[in-house]
Amino acid sequence: MKDILQILKTWKFWKELIIMTVGMTVAAAAVYYFLMPSKLVVGSITGLSIVIGNLFAAAGIGIKVSQVIVIINAILLILAWVLIGKEFGAKTVYTALILGPLVDMWEKILPIESLLEPGQTSLMNDPWFDLLCFVLILSASQTILFHINASTGGLDILAKIINKYMHVDIGAAVTVAGAIICCTAFAINPFRLVVIGLIGTWINGLTLDYFTAGMNRRKRVCIISSRHEEIRKYIIEDLQRGCSLYNVTGGYNGHQNTEIQALLTQDEFANLMNYIKENDIHGFITAGNVSEIYGEWNAKTNKKKKIR
Repeated sequence: MKDILQILKTWKFWKELIIMTVGMTVAAAAVYYFLMPSKLVVGSITGLSIVIGNLFAAAGIGIKVSQVIVIINAILLILAWVLIGKEFGAKTVYTALILGPLVDMWEKILPIESLLEPGQTSLMNDPWFDLLCFVLILSASQTILFHINASTGGLDILAKIINKYMHVDIGAAVTVAGAIICCTAFAINPFRLVVIGLIGTWINGLTLDYFTAGMNRRKRVCIISSRHEEIRKYIIEDLQRGCSLYNVTGGYNGHQNTEIQALLTQDEFANLMNYIKENDIHGFITAGNVSEIYGEWNAKTNKKKKIR
């Protein structure tokens, strides 16, 4: 109980709670305004829920899509808790359980019918535009949630399990699992719409990988300079980042020198280059993008403690 109270007192908890709530509110809007009216079944638990909801409706059983979402997510959350971890499981419990109510919220606040003109069947009135809008908005929401070790629930849980145990890129995992779910749409949709859904699932995986790579992108900077000690102090004390030092030998003249390597954010890299320019530091500098980093690179608070 004390551990829980300590967590509730931290800014990290409330910041991530706000991020998850906003992310899921945006995802729910994408579902309600673009996915449900067009009856597209993009590879997701929401798409599967639309299929099940329509089948129940055809059988005369009154059950809402939002209710089906909650039921399926509740089952998958048990898998998330057991197979992925308590933190991911706890966060996904929250995001998954609020998706259905948030869809209902958008229905009450701004019903889709009030936005449709006579003759329109969906917001964009074209399945391809509906698909594009849904995928872009959902992918952005998924990327933000994956970044804080959470997810939108449903298919994301299956993708995260595949990603963890089979070491497959998260975008590819979303595509494979989603394609299987897409095929269930043959029960309610014509072949053309199923193909559109499959294409949408593929685009979702590509977009998710693109957004994830962009959010995780860092600069790997290599600097060879006679004033390496000044640069090292700036990186550690001002940027509060670690760096590595290597003894190097010039291949042309055989001179001994020191190379500094560091992983920096885009802003930190810009600050470093400004510092080098303002202090008229000469040297040989290369920089390249790195999209994945493992370990404790982001633990800046730990670095601050060590410096003090």
